[in-house]
Amino acid sequence: MTRQNTIALVYDFDGTLSPQPMQEYTLLPKLGITPDEFWGRVQRESAETVSEKMLVYMRLVLELAQERHVKISRRDFRAMAADIKYFPGVEDWFARINTYVKARSKGRVKVVHYIISAGMKEILEGVSIRRHFRQIYASEYHFNYQGIATFPKVLITDTSKTQYLFRVNKGRETLNESINEHMPEDDRPIPFHNMIYVGDGMTDVPSMALTKKNGGHTIAVYPERGEHDRAVCVNLLAAGRVDFIAPADYRARSTLARRTELLLDAMIANIAYRTETEACKRDNGLAADE
Repeated sequence: MTRQNTIALVYDFDGTLSPQPMQEYTLLPKLGITPDEFWGRVQRESAETVSEKMLVYMRLVLELAQERHVKISRRDFRAMAADIKYFPGVEDWFARINTYVKARSKGRVKVVHYIISAGMKEILEGVSIRRHFRQIYASEYHFNYQGIATFPKVLITDTSKTQYLFRVNKGRETLNESINEHMPEDDRPIPFHNMIYVGDGMTDVPSMALTKKNGGHTIAVYPERGEHDRAVCVNLLAAGRVDFIAPADYRARSTLARRTELLLDAMIANIAYRTETEACKRDNGLAADE
């Protein structure tokens, strides 16, 4: 049996940690196109050709770059990340959560953070909060011998995000490791009941549903003044997709912080309970799974 004393917080990025899609802070200004024009083109082509939206936008970026003689290297992507804005408190959030879990568990429980995003990994690798994440899963480009992006290499969609939750769950965190073989629940490093998934809307429903179905927890966030976004989150709450909804305010003592801490307290207590029941069985000559 694996010692299952690690909690994972898994975050979407666009609309969850950052108010706008990352491309709107980075790529689109560089390409000289407005968000409305760009996403409108993506939407129209996707509908007309029955194409995957994520593939359309990734290809359209490359086509616009070629049309406008803009070369985009891996270094350029990383540099663009400096322009990304965050919701209040995001940059301090991860250290505070780590400190909270360490204090509440007396050092017996560890917490790790992940991003699973349909956005661009090359940009996310340059964000100021990168050091806080054990892994970032996002769509990626292939770069040619000149170091220029040429075609999509990895594509993450709303539904394929769930693959990466299983990677976290099973500890098979790199793409060359298969997650298809059976692994007993007790051998999985981070069981779903030790996970909190944080997202912002309908694109997160497959991940929220999977997490909840397997005993984990979910939170939906929305901008403080975003009434439409709040209504979407209320619908998720009514449908049982999430445990909590809250404004995307990551500062200490916010509603989001309080509700996240409540979930963490419950998970820490559950880990302590499981640890003690196993110890009790061992002390009395019983196998832990009897």
